[in-house]
Formats: sequence, structure tokens, C-alpha cells
Amino acid sequence: MRASRERRELGEAVRALLTRHRGEAAWRPLTEEVGAAGLAVPEEYGGVGGGARDVHVVMEELGRVLSPVPYLGSAVLTTQALTASGDRHARALLLPLLASGRSVGALAWAEAGSWDPAAVRTDARPRPGGEWRLTGTKEHVLHGVEADVLLVAARTSAGVSLFRVTPTRPGVRREATPSLDDTRAQARISLDGAPGRLVGEDGAGDDVLRHLLDRGCAALAAEQVGAAERCLEMTVDHTLRRVQFGRPLAAFQAVKHRLADAYVLVEAARSAALGAAWALDEGSPESRRRVAAAKSVCSEAFAAVAGETIQLHGALGVTWEHDAHRYFKRAHGSGWLLGSPDRHRRRLASELGLPVPDA
Repeated sequence: MRASRERRELGEAVRALLTRHRGEAAWRPLTEEVGAAGLAVPEEYGGVGGGARDVHVVMEELGRVLSPVPYLGSAVLTTQALTASGDRHARALLLPLLASGRSVGALAWAEAGSWDPAAVRTDARPRPGGEWRLTGTKEHVLHGVEADVLLVAARTSAGVSLFRVTPTRPGVRREATPSLDDTRAQARISLDGAPGRLVGEDGAGDDVLRHLLDRGCAALAAEQVGAAERCLEMTVDHTLRRVQFGRPLAAFQAVKHRLADAYVLVEAARSAALGAAWALDEGSPESRRRVAAAKSVCSEAFAAVAGETIQLHGALGVTWEHDAHRYFKRAHGSGWLLGSPDRHRRRLASELGLPVPDA
């Protein structure tokens, strides 16, 4: 486990790298120079053996620049799915490739806009020789078009299970899907009798997916904190430089109050996200509650701060030339990804034994 000093150094290294390498060009340096893709992969499979707090550091920096690299989908969701599956053969085969960045992974999970394991309807039927045939449609697959390692959640007679599917095999059709946030690649994957191999135990996918929901939401919350912090920095800088009625915008009391409120939102979100990562690393019985709270708090904080960024930049904030609209779109896209704030508040209420209102 990394000490706080090591995590600060990791964050500094990632920030410096993302300054030198923009966009998708950052993926190879991140994996080769920093080893970011293997942070949460066990050492026996070529990783660092880190935890949620290490992932938090990287995700926060990626969020600051709205990086389009496949970190969340590949280095978090796919690697954690393999690790949690308990399948030693699949882990030995795939984790070293993912940890090194030589392969990009995608987890085909969501159906009908839901990440609830109960919503999985893709059908898997056994065939002779240990092969299965999968039929169904998966949506919102992060980096699903470019991935060369594809895991699919499907339902068997025993329940939800995970399968390894070769993306180039017959019966697999992948298509990029447009979304509000064009900095995060998503795909729809259609399976028509696609051949697959079981990963882990038949029927154990429900528990794996619930584990992944916690890990994914904690990582996403960290990304939202980094992006919200960058929004605030841009807005403060703009209001200090922009002059109205002979004074900087930041000198006006109403603007000061709005910036102060945004600062409080960012720091509250940071505390919630770090609390979730800490709880996961420590195996706390409160981890699921903390993750649900973090996803809700960080989603709404980022949306609010991004909205203030648009408002306080004025007309400049809605031009294509300025980044404000990109952060606004990421805020609303990430708020919905892996479940809306309302969905996670209801999840938190359920964990606390409180009445849960209908959706």
C-alpha cells in the first residue's frame, strides 16, 4: 500500500505526463512510464498491487483534463472484473496484457440504461466443448469499439455470469454510439449467438458486478472531483481577469459568494470520494454506503460547479473555443454513468434500512 507521500508523487507524475501528452496519445506513456494501468492489478499478474486510493489519484488527474484514455473501462472495470472472478486461468491470460497497456479491455454490462445486475437479459447457453453462445445487446460499453479484451455479463440458468468473448468472432457487432460527452467513447455491442468462454463460476456474476459497481463508482467520483476542481480554477482565473465597471468580476460580492459556494462543493466532494476509496481499501463494512454517498455527492457537485463555470464565463462559456462546455457535458454524462445520483441515494437509503421511495 502506498504512503501518502508516494501518492502525491504519483499524482505529480501523472499531471506532468498529461501536460506533455494530450488526448489519446497519453495512454501509452501512462502505461509504460507510470504503470497506471496496472495500479490495481495484483503483483503476481504484472501489476503494482495497489488499491482504490491509488486509482483515485490517477482518476482525479484524468478528470482535470477530461482525458479520453480508456482508464475507467479497462484499468478499473475490466481488471477488477477479472480479479474478482476468481478465475486463475483468465487472470493469468489477460491481466498481464491489461496491466501493461498492451491490451485494452471493455466490460459489456449495461442494458436498457441500467447497471443493476437484475437488469441483465443477454442470454447465454452452453454448447459442447465448454463454449457458450451469447445473444443480446449491450449499451454504454466504455471503449467497446477499440477493446481487444471483451468481458460480457449474461444470464444463464444459474444466474448472471461473466464471459470472455473475442470481439472479432462471428456474431459480435460493435458500433460507436454518440453521446452528450464526446470525450468518453462508448459503444453498443450486439451479440447474435456469439461464442464465449465462462469466466469464474456459473451464476457468480451478480456478486462480481456489485463489487464492480462500488469500485467503478469510487473511481468515477475521483474523476468528478478532479474535473470540478479544474472548473473552479478556470472560473476563478476568468473572474480575476475579466473587468466590468472598472473592477474585476471577482471583486463583486455576489461573485465571491458563488465562488465560495463552489469551493465548498468541491472540497465536500473530495472528502466523500476519498472516504469511499479509503473504505474500499480497508474493507470497511460501510464501504457500500460510502461509495453510494460519494457517487451522489460528487455527481451533483460537479454538475453544479460546471454550471457556475458556464454562467460566470458568460457568452464565452458556451463557445466551441472554450473548454467550459466540455466540462459541463462531462458533468452530466458522468453523473448518469453507473447510475444517477438519485439511484445511489436510494441505494444508500436501502443500506441504512430507511424507506426507499419508488424510482
